[in-house]
Amino acid sequence: MPPDPMKIAVDAMGGDVGPPVTVEGAVAAARDDGVEVVLVGDKAAIERELARHRPEGLSLTVRHASQVVEMHEPPAQALRRKRDSSMRVAAELVRDGEAAAFVSAGNTGAAMAIAMFTLGVLPGVDRPAIAVPLPNLKARTILLDVGANMDPKPRHLVQYALMGHVYARDILGVASPRIGLLSVGEEEGKGNELVREVFKALEAMPLNFIGNVEGRDIYNGNADVVVTDGFTGNVALKISEGLADMLVHLIREELIRTPMAKLGALLVRPAFRRFWKRVDYNELGGAPLLGINGACIISHGASPPRAVKNAIRVAAEWVRLEVNAHIRAALTGELGQAAAEPRRGRADDQAGKAGVPGRA
Repeated sequence: MPPDPMKIAVDAMGGDVGPPVTVEGAVAAARDDGVEVVLVGDKAAIERELARHRPEGLSLTVRHASQVVEMHEPPAQALRRKRDSSMRVAAELVRDGEAAAFVSAGNTGAAMAIAMFTLGVLPGVDRPAIAVPLPNLKARTILLDVGANMDPKPRHLVQYALMGHVYARDILGVASPRIGLLSVGEEEGKGNELVREVFKALEAMPLNFIGNVEGRDIYNGNADVVVTDGFTGNVALKISEGLADMLVHLIREELIRTPMAKLGALLVRPAFRRFWKRVDYNELGGAPLLGINGACIISHGASPPRAVKNAIRVAAEWVRLEVNAHIRAALTGELGQAAAEPRRGRADDQAGKAGVPGRA
């Protein structure tokens, strides 16, 4: 059960700007959503920012941390040398039960490494994945991984499919989520060696696997979950963000080009705002790190205060819905056993070739 009252630890030093953005976002979350927030980082810097936003009466506390993980810093170095970093202290608050989740807009690789080291992973998970629910023509598509694991093994993508299945089923309410494997063509056999091997493994799983999908299927609603490696997923996500920004910019440009267009803009302004809300990645705030034995929400380094606020909201929702309990149940139940079968089968085959009995 989540702590009562629920507290969300925020890495206040994370992101491209740090406290000026994270503190403003945390104040907005506490004021508008009633979330209790622990701001972790340089106490003096945080309190200076708090003084600018008049947080009196809000559920905001500060936990000092003397170090900061830089955006360019190698994850292993951040883990070994910065034991009092704002990111690590925030994760430790979750580990120790002083917070229900932590949010960071800092170094993604470091956040994953610290979360794995501090909180551990769920049974049946080797490597976590960052999952982003993206808008499509019908509802939302969960894309994972978008940056946690750049060079995964086939079994990692099978685990991603399982976790994405649970996310879509239990959180988005899709009865039988359609799982697609991102590739360069829909036909079986298309893609690199990783994709071809994962395809065979997912075919044998008790999931609604619809086969290979292409990049356009992320947005046309043909799949509820799209599985890929962290490198490809991150590129796809960043392209999507850039495309959304460009489209909004071009639409605004055209709406003010002529006096007649400006008049029309007044009529379509409400529709335009609704459109932007549907495609604006800042509305999502952050993406959960699936597979961690705790709640960790990772935000974009360039997140504005509104995105930080929404990331805190997502963290609180993640805990309230007890998503990890659903994922744990799936991984330790029938689905998890089925995911382990291809690995055992390959081990038996290899052992047979070597002339020794395979392990059960």
